[in-house]
Amino acid sequence: MSYPYQIKSLEQYYEQYEKSVQDPEGFWSEIASHFVWRKKWDKVLEWNFEEPRVEWFKGAKLNITENCLDRHLADKGEQPALMWEPNDPENHHRVFTYNRLYEHVCKFCHVLANNGVKKGDRVLIYMPMIPRLAIAVLACARIGAIHSVVFGGFSAQSISDRLRDARAEFIITSDGAFRGQKDIPLKSIIDDALIGVDFVKKVIVATRTRIPVSMLKGRDVWWEDEFEKVETLGLSDFPAVEMDAEDPLFILYTSGSTGKPKGVVHTCGGYMVYTNYTFINTFQYQPGDVHFCTADIGWITGHSYIVYGPLSAGATSLMFEGIPTWPDAGRFWSIVQKYNVNILYTAPTAIRSLMSYGKDPLEGKNLSSLRILGTVGEPINEEAWNWYYENIGNKKCPIVDTWWQTETAGILITNLAGVTPAKAGWATLPMPGLQPVLVDEKGNEIEETEASGNLCIKFPWPGILRTTYGDHERCRTAYFSAYPGYYFTGDGALRDANGNYKITGRVDDVLNVSGHRIGTAEVENAINMHAGVVESAVVGYPHDVKGQGIYAYVILSGKHLDEEHTRNDINMTVSRIIGPIAKPDKIQFVTNLPKTRSGKIMRRILRKIAENELGSFGDTSTLLDPGVVEEIVQGKL
Repeated sequence: MSYPYQIKSLEQYYEQYEKSVQDPEGFWSEIASHFVWRKKWDKVLEWNFEEPRVEWFKGAKLNITENCLDRHLADKGEQPALMWEPNDPENHHRVFTYNRLYEHVCKFCHVLANNGVKKGDRVLIYMPMIPRLAIAVLACARIGAIHSVVFGGFSAQSISDRLRDARAEFIITSDGAFRGQKDIPLKSIIDDALIGVDFVKKVIVATRTRIPVSMLKGRDVWWEDEFEKVETLGLSDFPAVEMDAEDPLFILYTSGSTGKPKGVVHTCGGYMVYTNYTFINTFQYQPGDVHFCTADIGWITGHSYIVYGPLSAGATSLMFEGIPTWPDAGRFWSIVQKYNVNILYTAPTAIRSLMSYGKDPLEGKNLSSLRILGTVGEPINEEAWNWYYENIGNKKCPIVDTWWQTETAGILITNLAGVTPAKAGWATLPMPGLQPVLVDEKGNEIEETEASGNLCIKFPWPGILRTTYGDHERCRTAYFSAYPGYYFTGDGALRDANGNYKITGRVDDVLNVSGHRIGTAEVENAINMHAGVVESAVVGYPHDVKGQGIYAYVILSGKHLDEEHTRNDINMTVSRIIGPIAKPDKIQFVTNLPKTRSGKIMRRILRKIAENELGSFGDTSTLLDPGVVEEIVQGKL
């Protein structure tokens, strides 16, 4: 398969970009024509950012799995579609050809149908990074059910919140998960999440760790038993259910500036076209390349660049169950060598962590198969970029520094590998079809080429979120109300004389910790659940490995003699309510917080203290008690 819409030169990039801005509908219509549709669209695009309402390929009918699986069977049936590296390198890896993956997905569709799942139902998936996770995702898409994958590091409370919000009547999980040396009891966490939930009809449980689990008669069934029933009945093919281009494909929850996670909804047609287009162009994918995205499918990166983007392109996608530092810090490099990986796409946090081990883990590792490197989740600092370029890419592999979000479905701003220029620490140029602008605080577009401001997008692209599940007003207020007529990314950015963009970080109350977005309000709510806490305020601060760390200022009730013990208790509380990823890195106990007379916490002051910028706090005249600031500075950790 060749890709007629793959950009091959800088000149072609500018030509395609210009076409995409002058005639977006013609541009995307041409790209979409290369996919399998049951019925072509009546209209390419209808949109209004005020409501907001965006509809791409209106009236078109399709099923995304026919584009990810069926259409490849004739010419790529025996090509590896999905390769899996287990947590323990001593265990057997697995390879699923397109034929085999198709068979497993169809059989699991029968399992879902036999258990009552039908088009439009919500299915919550809480699984380890094993092939059955990808199979479950694709089977939901094929049967027309809306999948909602929850990352395996989230707590029972976090799952319960998502389950109730989506009103998911079906769950797919596993007995447990291996993650490095840890065993995580996934089914037990699901059982805790289901306390007080009466609408879940079935829980399908895959075997992974063989940890003892509780199985409730009538509700809980084993994946293997259900699969065997399907095979005994001789059921194989499962016709893909016809979907409208604007039917929801999945819900993925992301942190916002309030405590409650938002269920971002992506739809079948636009998501498919956009993830495929960005995958093929960003990574300059060539047929036969092995693409290794190190993300978890519980995050949008895994959805778009392990499953849907690569498979819709007929690519070979590698998924990994473990962590980069187990059994040693050379694990990624061993995997690259073992599978002859051509494209490595990982997070700056992972790179910084591996940098700290020095070059010893690289000894004896053959990385010569690598052609392209990529980063995702957060801006990469120049030191990490250079280390990655010199030591992993041997100064010959272009690095794509991709900027995008859960809400955008796919990559928005990046260099195209080896085609458009890279600039260390900069995301660089927008994808064709993407119209970024910088605005000032009043929402006026900044016309100067060299500028800084808040990053907005002024025209829809096929992968833009359509709504937040069950609460469209929240979608409007979160993304379209700050600057009417624009999609507001929540990020600040710089633009240079050549039109390159550098993302400078969140400008709202959301942290970017190891590439994962965590709302400050969410963490504060969890800290405040601790019995000894009166109030808390959370801010981000620079962290050598994570990019951004979590700094919590906490007011306690009464006297706590053992501060370290209390810190551990608070962290345990946060882990129970959200998950370990949200634990504060620093907890400073304070007697008060800097508040205005109206009771608003002045976070910019707390942020400056956490960042060690103690010179000037600006105007503090509106503070109820200015003396609080000096007291907090004195107690800084």
